[in-house]
Amino acid sequence: MSDTAAPGPLLVISAHAGDFVWRAAGAIALAAERGDRAKVVCLSYGERGESAKAWRAGKGLAEIKEIRRGEAEAAAAELGAEIEFLDAGDYPLVESRQLVDRLVRVYRDFAPAVVLTHTLADPYNGDHPAAARMALQARVLAQAIGYDAPGEPLGAPPVFFFEPHQPEQCDFKPDVLLDITPVFERKRRAMECLPAQQHMWDYYTDLAKRRGVQLKRNAGPNLGLPHDTMAEAYVRLYPQTTGVLA
Repeated sequence: MSDTAAPGPLLVISAHAGDFVWRAAGAIALAAERGDRAKVVCLSYGERGESAKAWRAGKGLAEIKEIRRGEAEAAAAELGAEIEFLDAGDYPLVESRQLVDRLVRVYRDFAPAVVLTHTLADPYNGDHPAAARMALQARVLAQAIGYDAPGEPLGAPPVFFFEPHQPEQCDFKPDVLLDITPVFERKRRAMECLPAQQHMWDYYTDLAKRRGVQLKRNAGPNLGLPHDTMAEAYVRLYPQTTGVLA
């Protein structure tokens, strides 16, 4: 998550089909543009809790899933990412050993260098911390040489929590600000692939502007960052390892 970080595959574990777009599309697009693989795993389509427009229009469950799948696939294509859907259901997203095992197999197969997922606290949406807990448990199990899953044991990819919709209520205090200015237009186009949640488009555009202001404030003097710097905010879970303090 810094200019000195070694590039490598980026894995994003998203509770619902739209979460990765609002919160991590910039990071995904940056990874794709530097030639790294980026993969999104959607645990659910967000068919019950995040598809109000379709329900009000009289759509059925199967049709809503297909709508949300198509929207998420279009957004991932705009960002240059692979995408996989586990169709585990939402509201509630139920944690299970079987679902964790599926994530272990994703980790072993994809071998991410960096992992992005939800915060562990979100009083507005229990699906988000449920996804984070399973993502973290699967990461630990994927590291265990004796765990019964194909592939080599995972290393120790850093994990970053992306910004929740109401950060103050989720104890979210970012310690990483990612400059997404070069790819923000791709993020905006990806957001516009999700008409089911059109009310989020401007919210996350404005948020990127605010985080961009904070990025400039913390980047040091006279760096010549553009006035319209855009950013995403993250919290790093595990310590950074380094030979140089910077």
